[in-house]
Amino acid sequence: MTLLYKSEATRGREWRRLLAEKTPDLPFRMWPDVGDPADVRYLAGWIIDAALVQSLPNLEIVFSTGAGVDQIDLKAIPPAIPIVRMVEPGIAASMVEYVVMSVLALHRNLIDYIGLQRQKTWTQIPLQPASRRRIGVLGLGMLGEAAARKLADFGFPVAGWSRSPRDLPGIECYSGKSALGDFLARTDILVSLLPLTDETRGLLNADLFGALPAGAAVLSCGRGAQLVQEDLLAALDSGQIGAAVLDVTDPEPLPPESALWSHPKLLITPHIATMTYPETAVDSVIDTIRRHRAGEPLLGLVDRQRGY
Repeated sequence: MTLLYKSEATRGREWRRLLAEKTPDLPFRMWPDVGDPADVRYLAGWIIDAALVQSLPNLEIVFSTGAGVDQIDLKAIPPAIPIVRMVEPGIAASMVEYVVMSVLALHRNLIDYIGLQRQKTWTQIPLQPASRRRIGVLGLGMLGEAAARKLADFGFPVAGWSRSPRDLPGIECYSGKSALGDFLARTDILVSLLPLTDETRGLLNADLFGALPAGAAVLSCGRGAQLVQEDLLAALDSGQIGAAVLDVTDPEPLPPESALWSHPKLLITPHIATMTYPETAVDSVIDTIRRHRAGEPLLGLVDRQRGY
């Protein structure tokens, strides 16, 4: 009943140590040291290819070591094998920190002040109260809901949009394609936390930016392929988008020649909004294995039709 790990090696060594403490009866191996492929029942990884899956004849569960699964070829994994994304609490907590930091930076004009500092210019920008800055969260999954709730604590009017209807106290909820326009029209700072699917690829484009109020700000921390970079640059240059924060790009790393790097209205971070903590990730994996053995529902089970 071996667990095979195929991801970042430093974290893998932490997984090994923690699993040895918590479940010494569960053998652990780090790819490419597979051992006997027939012994592997559980596979945890970031990028998982068909050849590896096909080489493990008794595989029972595939774990994504992150909150998303768009980096995994879902078609390469037989339908009978459940795919589980990481739902450990550390992911949500660190994402909330990043979203709050970025929204406050946009709300308090930090990008403008960074530019003024470089120019050695002492200029004050009029302050807008939080009660008049409308936040919109695209995606109300585990991460989006947690971020929306925390932003509401600061006094921002917060709305959220999701594909399916949601009912969250204190959050104005919109759902479905027909409601997207109304959601965007009332949003001064847009936070994108959608998973990457065929429907969301390229969603952050000229049409979407044009549906926001003039001068709105954008925070993108879902997936880089959701953003049409040329459209964002054009919207920033025209003033339709006043400022933006990007934690994800396509490709990653962002090439040195990209115009995004030098735009004065952009703040870029290298996909660090949230990370999986080995301690809580291991606890999540152990709990999922226990649930699987007991025939209980699995938390974070991926819906292959939806892609998340």
